[in-house]
Order: sequence, then structure tokens, then C-alpha cells
Amino acid sequence: MNAKNNAKNTGAKAPARSQKPRLALIAHDEKKATLVTFVIRHRAVLAGFDLVATGTTGGKIKQACPELNVTLMKSGPLGGDQQIGAMIAEGAIMGLIFFMDPLTPMPHDVDVKALLRLAVVYDVATALNRATAELLLANSTLAEMAHD
Repeated sequence: MNAKNNAKNTGAKAPARSQKPRLALIAHDEKKATLVTFVIRHRAVLAGFDLVATGTTGGKIKQACPELNVTLMKSGPLGGDQQIGAMIAEGAIMGLIFFMDPLTPMPHDVDVKALLRLAVVYDVATALNRATAELLLANSTLAEMAHD
């Protein structure tokens, strides 16, 4: 039995779905500028999604692209990664773009591991760098979902 079916069998309820698919955006400090540049470049495609982001990252995205619908969670180290993880477990996130910095030690590394574990358990499409994020957004099924 997969995790999605298991969650349904325990009575857990997914949050109400919006008209658009929901995509989570996260970046470590050294990768925030790279993610913002990526979002600016793909703003037309991303406009087809409800976006959710950790606080600092989301604030930078909103500043660069105020026309995008971005819901801000707490900052990653203050629980934002866990908030997004909970949304994944509830079936409310269909994709995760997380620009990670593997060269800088992170004090909240356990939170990041927990988030990525949930993305794997719940089979959420996950991109951890620009190249995989490009592929994620280029996926025809994902694009169709965003423009239905």
C-alpha cells in the first residue's frame, strides 16, 4: 500500500484544493538569488500554479514577481520546511523545487531531510537544482495541470 492510500485509510483529510496545482519553492541562502532568477525567467508558467514558499525565499520571489500568487510559510529554520512537509503529507503539494546548497552546513539539516523524506514517501515531483527544475516545468502533464 502506498503512502497516499495509507493516509486516506487513517482518516486524514487533504486540504481543499484550489483551482490551480500547488508548487512549493524553497532555497538555501546561497541559492536564493538563483531561484529568484529562475522564477523571473519562468514567471509565465509559474503563474499557472498556486505557489507556496518558505518565508525569506518567498518574500524575495514576491518582490521580484508581485503578480505571482505566493503564500509565505515561516522561514525554513523556524519551521517553514516542516509546514511545507505537512502540506506534502496532506496531499496539498504536487511539486517541490528546492535549490539546495550542498557546500554550506545547515543548522536545520534534520528539517531538510524530513522534508525530502516526505517528498519521496508521497511521490512528489522534486527538483533540487536548476536543471531538474527546468525539466519539472517542461513536463507536459505538469504544464497541462497548470493551464486547465
